[in-house]
Amino acid sequence: MSQSAERATVPPLTHPEMGLAGVGALAAAGVGALGLISSFDAVSLAAARWGFGEPWMLPVGIDTAIPVFTVANLLLIRMDMALAWVRFVPWALTLVTCGLNVAAGNGMWAKVAHGTMPLLWVVFSEIGAHIYAVRIGAATGRRMEKIRFSRWLLAPLSTFALWRRMTLWEVTSYSAALACERERLLIRADLHERYGRSWRRKTPRRERVMLRMGELAPAAPMPAATAPEPEPVQAPESPEPATPRPSRKRPAKAKPAPVQRTAADMLTEARKVTADWTDDAVNAEALRKVLRCGSASARQVRDVLLAERSEARSLRPADVVPAEAEGVAA
Repeated sequence: MSQSAERATVPPLTHPEMGLAGVGALAAAGVGALGLISSFDAVSLAAARWGFGEPWMLPVGIDTAIPVFTVANLLLIRMDMALAWVRFVPWALTLVTCGLNVAAGNGMWAKVAHGTMPLLWVVFSEIGAHIYAVRIGAATGRRMEKIRFSRWLLAPLSTFALWRRMTLWEVTSYSAALACERERLLIRADLHERYGRSWRRKTPRRERVMLRMGELAPAAPMPAATAPEPEPVQAPESPEPATPRPSRKRPAKAKPAPVQRTAADMLTEARKVTADWTDDAVNAEALRKVLRCGSASARQVRDVLLAERSEARSLRPADVVPAEAEGVAA
């Protein structure tokens, strides 16, 4: 099961619930403010003993810094930029205020009462920070769900291994981590059955790494019994016996590649073939068919043949004149 498995979503708050939450938030802010105001006198007296020129500045500064850092922590959580140390600043300032208030009390119950009031603000701010963190983490998918405490009690070692894999491989969903754990245990059983007691040594390294990561290892090939082959379609029976098909002839052997001819060879062959051709019949297409060559070679041969015939016609009258002159002289 992947991390994108469906999770049970909390239904949104109804209008009455929203109104109740608003009233509770206002009451919490009022109670927290009362706690900070109640510590004003005790912190002022402590500041006066410590030599502060304006003793009221110490309680005002501390009591103002506590809500400021609380709001800063909530804003950082809202922007998904939470800083772990920011949430401890209100705690530290509140502990300082509580210590001064406890020191101002005379009896045990007075000390408890003085120290409890400033703690209310930090408690309410932690509740608000938790709501913000859960909502933002659920929206972004980066908040890791917690493992049930009962599982830690029943199986501490395997639960620690599960928590370790969730932390290492960023499995934020607890249900998805449990599904991966079930698959991993099944794969371990299959490997143990396939390779025997020494399955850790005989298992391929890739499968061991995938098993350590908590992912599903490559499944073994499915046996033939679980994957039935499709039945062949039977042809309808014919009353007459089927005539045997004639045996196919073997394909003839490939002819050897023709010998490459040079331009001189083609020209010699063309002279013999076109000896009784007229000039009009000597064209590239006819030469290409007779010589069985390309168009470019046929055009070259045509040009040479026509040039030779033209040269022969220009020389023939000069050869005839001496012969006629010799006949006259005789």
